[in-house]
Amino acid sequence: MKSIPFEDLCTIVFVLVDDWYLAHGRKMLKGKRGQKPVFSDSEVITLLLLMDYLPYPGETQFLGFMRANYLSLFPKLLDQSQFNRRARALRLLVEKLRKHWAGMLDITLNSEFILDTKPVPVLGYKRSKRRSDFAGSASYGYCASRKMKCFGYKLVMLCTLEGIPVAYELVPANTDERDGADTVLSCLWNCDILGDKGFIGKEWQAEHLESQGNRIWTSKRANQQIQNPADFDRWLNSLRERIEGVFNELQNTGRNLERLLRKTVTGLATHVIAKVTSHTLKLLLRKQFGVDVQTFTYIS
Repeated sequence: MKSIPFEDLCTIVFVLVDDWYLAHGRKMLKGKRGQKPVFSDSEVITLLLLMDYLPYPGETQFLGFMRANYLSLFPKLLDQSQFNRRARALRLLVEKLRKHWAGMLDITLNSEFILDTKPVPVLGYKRSKRRSDFAGSASYGYCASRKMKCFGYKLVMLCTLEGIPVAYELVPANTDERDGADTVLSCLWNCDILGDKGFIGKEWQAEHLESQGNRIWTSKRANQQIQNPADFDRWLNSLRERIEGVFNELQNTGRNLERLLRKTVTGLATHVIAKVTSHTLKLLLRKQFGVDVQTFTYIS
């Protein structure tokens, strides 16, 4: 494999971001801006996405690395406070960009999807929450698969069988998985949805089948009278490993999803959006340019 210099990757990502911004993004911000910023929106978004391709736990280390090594690419680089403020203001634009790239990956051609959830802690379990910005929206919850208690949110995600994120939602950690899934499933019609045992519910599944024609398939609990064929459960579990792979990448590349250390709900939402978008971009770079950002190589 031929390696790709990080400088070249920065250029490719900036061109992809800026082309979309000039064609679509700035129209969405029309009437919301005053003087043109010295450091462009496209540069902010580019750095926000690149942050998850390097093993730095936070913005301070990442921006310090960029300032020390690639200042020629971003000569007007902002300090951390300015960067965070601009990133938060652009979070909804980044989500629009993610949907655009997901469309380029042909997600609309799919009729089978995988549904799963992941805990996103925001504060220590025993720490006082009364003065936190998360009080009132986050909650105490329990992840049965990991036997983990947490205070925070639950990330509900819908992916294609290829691991492309289609829709996602942050809900309080104590939310029933089926209630959390209602929002992300609202974008699908006449599809097959593969989920874990948290999405078992005869009436709930019947409601989705009747309202939007979506068929929800899950493994069965041991005490249920009607069981799936063993081959079906093995097939289902093998497919569900793909969304587990997506969650693993979201957690273990760049900033850890469970240790984002945000102080506000808006800050947390901004970086969750950025991580999902950078993962989508990773798949696009592999498909369109033959670039593997995990190993920084061209795929032969």
